[in-house]
Amino acid sequence: MVILALVCGTTASAERLKDIATFSGVRNNQLMGYGLVVGLDGSGDQTTQTPFTVQSVINMLTNLGVQVPPAGSMQLKNVAAVTVTAVLPPFARQGQPLDVTVSSLGNAKSLRGGTLIMTPLKGADGQIYAMAQGNLIVAGAGAAAGGSSVQVNQLATGRIPAGATVEKTVPTMLGSGEFVTLELLQSDFGMANRVVGAINSQFGTVAAALDGRVVQVRAPLDANQRVAFLARLENITVTPSEVSPKVIINARTGSVVMNQAVQIDPCAISHGNLTVTVTANNQVVQPNALAGGETAKVKNATVEIDTGTGPTVRMPKATNLNQVVKALNAVGATPQDLLAILQAMKAAGALKAELEVI
Repeated sequence: MVILALVCGTTASAERLKDIATFSGVRNNQLMGYGLVVGLDGSGDQTTQTPFTVQSVINMLTNLGVQVPPAGSMQLKNVAAVTVTAVLPPFARQGQPLDVTVSSLGNAKSLRGGTLIMTPLKGADGQIYAMAQGNLIVAGAGAAAGGSSVQVNQLATGRIPAGATVEKTVPTMLGSGEFVTLELLQSDFGMANRVVGAINSQFGTVAAALDGRVVQVRAPLDANQRVAFLARLENITVTPSEVSPKVIINARTGSVVMNQAVQIDPCAISHGNLTVTVTANNQVVQPNALAGGETAKVKNATVEIDTGTGPTVRMPKATNLNQVVKALNAVGATPQDLLAILQAMKAAGALKAELEVI
């Protein structure tokens, strides 16, 4: 049985505003591109199975002024088609370096020792925001000989620190006019009310909650003063509201995570085990020497079913997580049985928590 308890303190500790909310418009943007990695030591794509690698090489050579005969059959071993991804942070400026991740798109065995040639990185709008190029760092190793091979870590993915350069900026507006907008990471009316109270206690009546997630704050219009104001704003401490009772079940791994707010009403659980035993006792029958018969095999099978009744556990009203965990462990159920037990407790109204299966 796998039970993971996510225990919180009895008194919630204060959190900084920057840890529970973000400023509207201040966000990362994902970039992606398609490129070629060259200089591989015979571990590149098998061009007969990845024709797009050959097409990319031909297009690249054509752009460089090299004419490749159309009928030529290119057998490349040192080139691999890859996807290049990066994250464009907010307030990025032209010339700023970015880290990029390079992943094999074809059937290359390894990207170790390769060099990414100039690759444009585009955003969701199709515009080019950065250019990537450089030598790959692959945190892995592999070797093969005599039909045997060994590999450590992943060889088909590598990184290039500061491998891309920002070519186009994304406008980031800190609010509209005199207001900036705070967006809570999780919608909670109680938390939004606490955030408004904490801000107004520091700066006066400048904040107002628009809903359970968005808080509007009046900020100075001068850019320098606004930055100083936001620096103070994001470091305000807020005492979070009590969390809602919740149980999260991972049906694939059998793990259960619950917070301290989970409680149960008095209930009884009887868990039984079904055991099926099949015993085979095969024998060989020899006929009498003068009977003229043939040797035959006789199959004897015995099937036994034991529906042994497991223990019946009575759970009192639990006020903390430890009592819940101990009561569930006393049942002696397997992880998959535990999932069914919790769902049955929820259906019976004994489990006072939201049940989420992932």
